[in-house]
Amino acid sequence: MQTIWGIDLGGTKIEGVVLSSPSPDAIIIRKRIDTEAHKGYEHIVGRIVGLVQELERETGYKAPSLGICTPGTVEPSNSLMKNCNTTCLNDMPLQGDLSEKLGIPIFIANDANCFALAEATMGVVPDVVPDYQCVFGVIMGTGVGGGVVIKGKDGQPFVLNGTQGIGGEWGHNELESNGYDCYCGKKGCVEQVLSGPALQRYYAQISGQELKMKEIVARHYAGTDPYASQTIDRMLEHFGKAVSVLMNILDPDAIVLGGGVGNIELLYTEGVERAKKYIFNSGRVETKILRPKLGDSAGVFGAAMLSI
Repeated sequence: MQTIWGIDLGGTKIEGVVLSSPSPDAIIIRKRIDTEAHKGYEHIVGRIVGLVQELERETGYKAPSLGICTPGTVEPSNSLMKNCNTTCLNDMPLQGDLSEKLGIPIFIANDANCFALAEATMGVVPDVVPDYQCVFGVIMGTGVGGGVVIKGKDGQPFVLNGTQGIGGEWGHNELESNGYDCYCGKKGCVEQVLSGPALQRYYAQISGQELKMKEIVARHYAGTDPYASQTIDRMLEHFGKAVSVLMNILDPDAIVLGGGVGNIELLYTEGVERAKKYIFNSGRVETKILRPKLGDSAGVFGAAMLSI
């Protein structure tokens, strides 16, 4: 039997899965271990290798290839990791080292790309837009990221990594010219406006009170806190403007919203209405804005799909 193998490499956990087919119902085995990232790069490599070998022993199958979801991406020009928040991975040949130690092809993409690929192949998109050509996956949580999935002429989907390996990185486009400083070096990036911490920071700035997003949203719905409503209104306006850029450039069949902020119901209604002001389509939004289906399984499932 041909098996499909994926690893989700997180800052605290490494998860592995073996599938018998590209379906969330086809799990042969699924296992998590601690990353122990504080012990450095070589230790992380060893943890991944050890997990794959353990999965091979427990299943009796040999991994033919391996897809890995990482907190960064591979620089195409030199095959080294970059943009990883697990900083010991940056500038390291993770793909090459793992391929050498395991003796198999290794395919790497970041978490947003794996999220997009999982939802496009095994998640909500086949249920709603089975004949899609382009899907954009959005993560709006602690940070803001994105991934582009294209269906090729052979009908097989693939992640659009881009020449520099930054395809889909809408979180670092400028949204507010006078906005907060971003670690990427710019001001007012989408991430500094629409991430959970950015929204909470804005609320604290105008209200003098620190609250989590769930409470801010609840207060807005209750109509008891004008600062909460101001925060949500600003979020919806900027969301509409930001996703209109995706629609104008890619015109995707669907945009799937992941991350904690993506759970806010108003994004799927009022957020879409706000986009109508900015989209180059006479005020019509035909792109499907979808809730994800796979939850926190998207990373490891998307990683597995990389290896097909």
